Amino acid sequence: MSLLKKDINSVAGLQIFNILRFVTFLIISIVFTKIGLSKEEIGIFEISIFMASVASFFWVTGLIQSFLSLYKSSKTFGNIEKIEGQKSPEIFNIYILLVFFSIIVAGIGLAVQGNFSVFGYKGNVPLLNITLWYLLLSSPANLVEYIYMIQNKSGNTLSYAYITYTLQLIAAILPVVLGFDVIWSLRGLVIVAAIRNIWLATLIYNYAEIKISIPYIREILIFSVPLIVSALVSGSSQYIDGLVISTHYNADGFAIFRYGAKELPFVVMLASGLSSAMLTEFNNATEIKETLTVLKKKSLRIMHMMYPFTIVMLLFAKPIFKTIFSPEFTRSSDVFVIYLLAILSRLLFPHTILIGLKKAKTLMIISFVEVVLNVVLSVTLVKVYGVVGVALATVVAYLLSKAIMIAYNYYKLGIHPEEYIPLRWYAFYSFMLGLTFVLLDRRIIVI
Repeated sequence: MSLLKKDINSVAGLQIFNILRFVTFLIISIVFTKIGLSKEEIGIFEISIFMASVASFFWVTGLIQSFLSLYKSSKTFGNIEKIEGQKSPEIFNIYILLVFFSIIVAGIGLAVQGNFSVFGYKGNVPLLNITLWYLLLSSPANLVEYIYMIQNKSGNTLSYAYITYTLQLIAAILPVVLGFDVIWSLRGLVIVAAIRNIWLATLIYNYAEIKISIPYIREILIFSVPLIVSALVSGSSQYIDGLVISTHYNADGFAIFRYGAKELPFVVMLASGLSSAMLTEFNNATEIKETLTVLKKKSLRIMHMMYPFTIVMLLFAKPIFKTIFSPEFTRSSDVFVIYLLAILSRLLFPHTILIGLKKAKTLMIISFVEVVLNVVLSVTLVKVYGVVGVALATVVAYLLSKAIMIAYNYYKLGIHPEEYIPLRWYAFYSFMLGLTFVLLDRRIIVI
């Protein structure tokens, strides 16, 4: 996959953007361990980013997924192809919604800060105010890459990614390298978030029709509610994991878990990019078969890249962690090894079909099942296997929920798994991954 601007389509552009985002924060994590920050300082930084994500990921995801699904096919503006150069009222209205939700959530954070507690801090939680500023500014800025995607300007997506993520690296790393407190790293990220909002404002001016449409806002809110709930209960697995860990361990243990609980970065980012980019392709009912074929072809391409890479990472995870991070974080590799198995569910896309075909309520119900499974398994397995048990619970819950979605698509929608899943390749790669894991776990293979 090329990282150059030319010949990049909307799917690849969004996938590369997601990869660069992960790589940026991975580099920050590595630098923090190498320059000698204490686990408590690193833990506080991670807690701040964690809290901002917990408070925003579900409604940002739900609103943007609704926007992409309804783009060109909303009841308010009709099922029409956009003429090049034509400004879109949809863009401005989704922007208004993202800003509104950001203000509401940040306001709630301020209102409850006196009663807020985490990891033993009660009332005045360290860095809470700066975390709320980060949430307020970064949440609407997530719209930038999707505006570029629907405008077929993926080259601009990459330019935006290179510039803003370079700024994030400098803003987070430079203060602590110069000897300042870690709070200055978060302040630097807030400044970069403000710059991203200025960038977003220029896109709103260039591509959005400045027109508030109450019917469209009502339409997108009605459609987004089940998606927001679904994103909350399904996508909250990593946050549930973090909360379970926080009840059994202190900030040191939380940092160890967070450093391992990252899955294989490229798998998540490539899968997320493909799923989001495909949502706008389900607007024409006569082309669903063709859309499913494209989804199958593109998911197989990711499998060919990511399964072999995952197996290699499975083999060398422990020595890699010892090399990249400090010896204090060796235990994180055990968590990471389990999270690598999440590829078994990540590269299946029945949820993309459900969202694309406007089956948001069904997705919400299945997501509730997933979160119940995750909570029950996490609370049970953490007592037996510790932090590794929490990771294992999440992987199992992911896989079971995808299996339920696949069954629904087949029995209720008449969409056979073979239409959008390369089953033979999936079975082969999954067997090889499972075999490698068992051989390592039984210490038949020792690296």
